Amino acid sequence: MTGRPMLYGAAYSVYVRIARLALMEKHVDHELVPVDVFSPEGLPGWYRDHHPFGRIPAFEHDGFRLFETTAITRYVDEAFAGPALQPAGAVERAVMNQIVALLDAYAYRSMVWDIYVERVSRPREGATSDEARIAAALPVAETCLAALAGLKRSGPWLLGEALTLADLHAAPIFAYFVKAGEGRSLLACHPALATWWERMSARPSFAATEPTD
Repeated sequence: MTGRPMLYGAAYSVYVRIARLALMEKHVDHELVPVDVFSPEGLPGWYRDHHPFGRIPAFEHDGFRLFETTAITRYVDEAFAGPALQPAGAVERAVMNQIVALLDAYAYRSMVWDIYVERVSRPREGATSDEARIAAALPVAETCLAALAGLKRSGPWLLGEALTLADLHAAPIFAYFVKAGEGRSLLACHPALATWWERMSARPSFAATEPTD
Protein backbone atom coordinates (compact mmCIF):
# COMPACT_ATOMS: atom_id res chain seq x y z
CA MET A 1 0.00 0.00 0.00
CA THR A 2 1.47 3.30 -1.05
CA GLY A 3 -1.31 5.91 -0.96
CA ARG A 4 -1.57 8.79 1.47
CA PRO A 5 -3.59 7.84 4.56
CA MET A 6 -6.67 9.87 5.43
CA LEU A 7 -7.69 10.50 9.03
CA TYR A 8 -11.21 11.80 9.56
CA GLY A 9 -12.01 13.89 12.62
CA ALA A 10 -11.47 17.15 14.48
CA ALA A 11 -8.28 18.48 16.03
CA TYR A 12 -9.97 19.05 19.42
CA SER A 13 -10.72 15.34 19.85
CA VAL A 14 -8.58 13.36 22.27
CA TYR A 15 -8.90 10.26 20.13
CA VAL A 16 -8.18 11.99 16.84
CA ARG A 17 -5.06 13.44 18.44
CA ILE A 18 -3.95 9.98 19.58
CA ALA A 19 -4.16 8.72 16.00
CA ARG A 20 -2.36 11.81 14.68
CA LEU A 21 0.44 11.32 17.19
CA ALA A 22 0.92 7.74 16.02
CA LEU A 23 1.07 8.84 12.38
CA MET A 24 3.56 11.60 13.17
CA GLU A 25 5.77 9.43 15.35
CA LYS A 26 5.92 6.94 12.45
CA HIS A 27 6.70 9.84 10.06
CA VAL A 28 3.68 9.00 7.92
CA ASP A 29 2.51 11.75 5.58
CA HIS A 30 -1.28 11.92 5.94
CA GLU A 31 -4.27 14.20 5.60
CA LEU A 32 -6.65 15.22 8.37
CA VAL A 33 -10.12 15.46 6.83
CA PRO A 34 -12.29 17.71 9.04
CA VAL A 35 -15.32 16.00 10.59
CA ASP A 36 -16.91 17.80 13.54
CA VAL A 37 -19.30 15.67 15.59
CA PHE A 38 -20.53 18.80 17.38
CA SER A 39 -21.32 20.75 14.22
CA PRO A 40 -24.81 22.35 14.30
CA GLU A 41 -25.38 20.88 10.84
CA GLY A 42 -24.62 17.39 12.12
CA LEU A 43 -22.36 14.82 10.52
CA PRO A 44 -22.10 14.76 6.73
CA GLY A 45 -24.14 11.92 5.31
CA TRP A 46 -21.16 10.24 3.69
CA TYR A 47 -19.35 9.84 7.01
CA ARG A 48 -21.49 6.93 8.18
CA ASP A 49 -19.80 4.88 5.48
CA HIS A 50 -16.55 5.41 7.38
CA HIS A 51 -17.87 5.05 10.93
CA PRO A 52 -21.28 3.43 11.41
CA PHE A 53 -21.63 4.92 14.90
CA GLY A 54 -20.77 8.44 13.81
CA ARG A 55 -17.78 8.86 16.10
CA ILE A 56 -14.28 10.12 15.38
CA PRO A 57 -11.69 9.25 14.22
CA ALA A 58 -12.03 7.08 11.17
CA PHE A 59 -9.15 6.12 8.91
CA GLU A 60 -8.59 5.13 5.29
CA HIS A 61 -5.49 3.89 3.51
CA ASP A 62 -5.60 2.78 -0.11
CA GLY A 63 -9.26 1.86 0.23
CA PHE A 64 -8.78 0.01 3.52
CA ARG A 65 -11.01 1.56 6.18
CA LEU A 66 -10.83 1.41 9.97
CA PHE A 67 -12.62 2.96 12.89
CA GLU A 68 -11.77 2.82 16.62
CA THR A 69 -8.57 4.49 17.73
CA THR A 70 -6.72 1.46 19.07
CA ALA A 71 -7.29 -0.41 15.81
CA ILE A 72 -6.02 2.60 13.85
CA THR A 73 -2.90 3.17 15.93
CA ARG A 74 -1.89 -0.49 15.93
CA TYR A 75 -2.39 -0.67 12.18
CA VAL A 76 -0.30 2.47 11.71
CA ASP A 77 2.48 0.99 13.82
CA GLU A 78 2.48 -2.32 11.97
CA ALA A 79 1.81 -1.14 8.40
CA PHE A 80 4.38 1.61 8.12
CA ALA A 81 8.14 1.81 8.52
CA GLY A 82 9.59 3.82 11.36
CA PRO A 83 10.23 3.38 15.07
CA ALA A 84 8.19 0.61 16.67
CA LEU A 85 5.45 1.91 18.94
CA GLN A 86 4.63 -1.45 20.56
CA PRO A 87 6.96 -3.52 22.75
CA ALA A 88 8.18 -6.80 21.29
CA GLY A 89 7.83 -8.82 24.50
CA ALA A 90 4.51 -10.31 25.57
CA VAL A 91 4.68 -8.94 29.12
CA GLU A 92 5.49 -5.36 28.17
CA ARG A 93 2.95 -5.40 25.36
CA ALA A 94 0.33 -6.63 27.83
CA VAL A 95 1.17 -3.75 30.19
CA MET A 96 0.88 -1.30 27.27
CA ASN A 97 -2.53 -2.71 26.39
CA GLN A 98 -3.58 -2.53 30.04
CA ILE A 99 -2.61 1.14 30.23
CA VAL A 100 -4.55 1.91 27.06
CA ALA A 101 -7.59 0.05 28.40
CA LEU A 102 -7.33 1.84 31.76
CA LEU A 103 -7.23 5.20 30.04
CA ASP A 104 -10.25 4.39 27.89
CA ALA A 105 -12.35 2.85 30.65
CA TYR A 106 -11.62 5.18 33.57
CA ALA A 107 -9.38 8.17 32.79
CA TYR A 108 -10.99 9.70 29.72
CA ARG A 109 -14.41 10.22 31.26
CA SER A 110 -13.23 11.38 34.69
CA MET A 111 -10.23 13.47 33.68
CA VAL A 112 -11.57 15.08 30.52
CA TRP A 113 -15.36 15.24 30.69
CA ASP A 114 -15.94 15.36 34.44
CA ILE A 115 -13.00 17.54 35.46
CA TYR A 116 -11.70 19.55 32.48
CA VAL A 117 -15.06 20.17 30.81
CA GLU A 118 -16.79 21.06 34.07
CA ARG A 119 -13.99 23.17 35.53
CA VAL A 120 -12.62 24.85 32.39
CA SER A 121 -14.75 24.43 29.29
CA ARG A 122 -18.23 25.09 30.69
CA PRO A 123 -17.27 28.30 32.56
CA ARG A 124 -15.48 29.54 29.46
CA GLU A 125 -18.80 29.20 27.63
CA GLY A 126 -20.68 31.03 30.39
CA ALA A 127 -22.12 27.93 32.07
CA THR A 128 -21.82 26.89 35.71
CA SER A 129 -19.56 24.03 36.75
CA ASP A 130 -21.21 20.94 38.20
CA GLU A 131 -19.28 20.78 41.46
CA ALA A 132 -20.81 17.45 42.45
CA ARG A 133 -19.65 15.90 39.20
CA ILE A 134 -16.14 17.23 39.71
CA ALA A 135 -16.05 15.99 43.30
CA ALA A 136 -17.16 12.52 42.24
CA ALA A 137 -14.54 12.40 39.47
CA LEU A 138 -11.54 13.43 41.58
CA PRO A 139 -11.06 10.10 43.40
CA VAL A 140 -11.46 8.25 40.11
CA ALA A 141 -8.80 10.46 38.52
CA GLU A 142 -6.52 9.93 41.52
CA THR A 143 -6.96 6.16 41.22
CA CYS A 144 -6.05 6.41 37.53
CA LEU A 145 -2.91 8.38 38.30
CA ALA A 146 -1.90 6.00 41.09
CA ALA A 147 -2.43 3.01 38.81
CA LEU A 148 -0.39 4.61 36.02
CA ALA A 149 2.37 5.52 38.46
CA GLY A 150 2.45 1.92 39.66
CA LEU A 151 2.59 0.55 36.11
CA LYS A 152 5.22 3.01 34.88
CA ARG A 153 8.60 1.44 34.22
CA SER A 154 11.92 3.08 35.05
CA GLY A 155 12.96 5.39 32.24
CA PRO A 156 11.64 8.39 30.34
CA TRP A 157 8.44 6.79 29.03
CA LEU A 158 5.59 4.82 30.55
CA LEU A 159 7.07 1.52 29.40
CA GLY A 160 10.67 2.51 30.06
CA GLU A 161 13.20 3.51 27.43
CA ALA A 162 10.99 3.42 24.33
CA LEU A 163 8.01 5.59 23.45
CA THR A 164 4.92 3.43 22.89
CA LEU A 165 1.23 3.69 22.11
CA ALA A 166 0.66 3.92 25.87
CA ASP A 167 2.36 7.33 25.92
CA LEU A 168 0.48 8.52 22.85
CA HIS A 169 -2.84 7.40 24.31
CA ALA A 170 -2.25 9.09 27.66
CA ALA A 171 -0.87 12.42 26.48
CA PRO A 172 -4.01 13.98 24.92
CA ILE A 173 -6.02 13.07 28.02
CA PHE A 174 -3.42 14.68 30.27
CA ALA A 175 -3.35 17.76 28.03
CA TYR A 176 -6.94 18.57 28.96
CA PHE A 177 -6.70 17.32 32.54
CA VAL A 178 -3.86 19.67 33.52
CA LYS A 179 -5.77 22.71 32.29
CA ALA A 180 -7.87 22.31 35.46
CA GLY A 181 -6.33 23.34 38.76
CA GLU A 182 -7.43 20.07 40.33
CA GLY A 183 -5.65 18.16 37.58
CA ARG A 184 -2.39 20.00 38.11
CA SER A 185 -2.59 19.43 41.86
CA LEU A 186 -3.25 15.71 41.52
CA LEU A 187 -0.49 15.24 38.95
CA ALA A 188 2.02 17.03 41.21
CA CYS A 189 1.51 14.24 43.76
CA HIS A 190 3.08 11.78 41.30
CA PRO A 191 6.54 13.14 40.45
CA ALA A 192 7.45 10.40 37.96
CA LEU A 193 4.26 11.04 35.99
CA ALA A 194 4.76 14.79 36.21
CA THR A 195 8.27 14.40 34.76
CA TRP A 196 6.89 12.12 32.05
CA TRP A 197 4.25 14.72 31.20
CA GLU A 198 6.85 17.48 30.87
CA ARG A 199 8.86 15.30 28.50
CA MET A 200 5.85 14.13 26.49
CA SER A 201 4.34 17.58 26.10
CA ALA A 202 7.64 18.85 24.70
CA ARG A 203 7.75 16.37 21.82
CA PRO A 204 7.47 17.93 18.34
CA SER A 205 4.55 15.65 17.44
CA PHE A 206 2.66 16.89 20.47
CA ALA A 207 3.23 20.54 19.63
CA ALA A 208 2.20 19.90 16.02
CA THR A 209 -1.13 18.41 17.08
CA GLU A 210 -2.10 21.11 19.58
CA PRO A 211 -5.73 22.13 18.92
CA THR A 212 -6.03 25.69 17.69
CA ASP A 213 -9.67 26.25 18.61
